Amino acid sequence: MNENMNIPTTRGPLDHEIRDQIIAAAMQHFGHYGYEKTTVSDLAKAIGFSKAYIYKFFDSKQAIGEVICTNRLAMIMQIVEVALADAPTASEKIRRLFRSISEAGADLFFHDRKLYDIAAVASRDQWPSAKAHHLRIREIIKHILLEGREAGEFERKTPLDESTNAIFLVILPYINPAQLQYNLDTAPEAAMHLSALILRSLAP
Repeated sequence: MNENMNIPTTRGPLDHEIRDQIIAAAMQHFGHYGYEKTTVSDLAKAIGFSKAYIYKFFDSKQAIGEVICTNRLAMIMQIVEVALADAPTASEKIRRLFRSISEAGADLFFHDRKLYDIAAVASRDQWPSAKAHHLRIREIIKHILLEGREAGEFERKTPLDESTNAIFLVILPYINPAQLQYNLDTAPEAAMHLSALILRSLAP
């Protein structure tokens, strides 16, 4: 899978302090000018390094963006996993999945406007970080469905992959930052109503 995803890589010296400086400067410039308008030369000037020196740590601007995006998506998944951890039933996990995904995405992407532009680009261009995030959510949905089927909460006639994909498509507007920005006002209500609709469709 990794061969087809063309994952941008970090490389060269593993000096974490300098890498952190580059990432911090990138977040500041992305927030002020936008990801697409910021160049590696801009970042180099901000830090006082040469562009060639930055390329010793990251092989492209996207590689820098990937670090920022991957870290933020990991924070979202941590919030989701904590929300699901003590759910007593698969049905409750579906409810919490919708609620935690929409709340975490809104909070982490839109209360910190620095991250919106880069998140939108990552989603639009299907960066490896965005693809991996989607795959992780699909796996969570699939696991919840299996748990619910084994417990007798959910029907078993529909192919598992079909149910997984359908639920993922329903939740996608609350995962994709470009779509979520248009659903912020209704996200809490939508999380409740959509999860309830899905649970009715899953009833045995």
